[in-house]
Amino acid sequence: METKVHFTSSECQIEGRLHEGNSRAVVITHPHSLYGGNMHNPVVETITEVFRQQGYTTLRFNFRGVEGSQGRYDEGRGEQEDVRQAVAYLKQRACGPIELSGYSFGTWVNAQCAVGSLSEISMTMVSPPTAFMDFRMIQHLPGLTLAITGSRDDIAPPDMLRRILPLWNPGARLEVLPGADHFFLDHLETLAAALQKALSPHHTSATVD
Repeated sequence: METKVHFTSSECQIEGRLHEGNSRAVVITHPHSLYGGNMHNPVVETITEVFRQQGYTTLRFNFRGVEGSQGRYDEGRGEQEDVRQAVAYLKQRACGPIELSGYSFGTWVNAQCAVGSLSEISMTMVSPPTAFMDFRMIQHLPGLTLAITGSRDDIAPPDMLRRILPLWNPGARLEVLPGADHFFLDHLETLAAALQKALSPHHTSATVD
């Protein structure tokens, strides 16, 4: 079961949903705030459910200005602070090692955090929007373990990710799901299976303690 929670980010009250799991934890971020993205997005819910099934404590939340979260869209700057404060919230609860996962715009925000104060945090990406957002400042993501996209995703094109991923982290894997577009319509089960495999007990990665 998830419970409603709130935490503070730049004097904004941010709303989220917390599921208490075992020793590991993950913060999960949503698609673009200006295009209807929120923590109830079906892809975000799929990611959250997979982590829950693996025993993680999960925290998904609405970026500032979305639904019940205070503030307004801040072009990714304030949203980075939202992610950092979500991680801090889990640390305060003594949740153990913390990871990041996200979908679309959420991966862009997570990646910028990982360039800064969360440089070693373990990260998985679903459809990083490299054809839509500016990822040029993202040079190295040592904690990145996996990126997933669809073969028909023109916002996170597989060919572009094949070129970029080795620059971010040569050890990270790219999973391309046949037939899936950016929204994973009719492909949520395939997405869940790919992420489930990556999070198996044999999967090892960097974390933030």
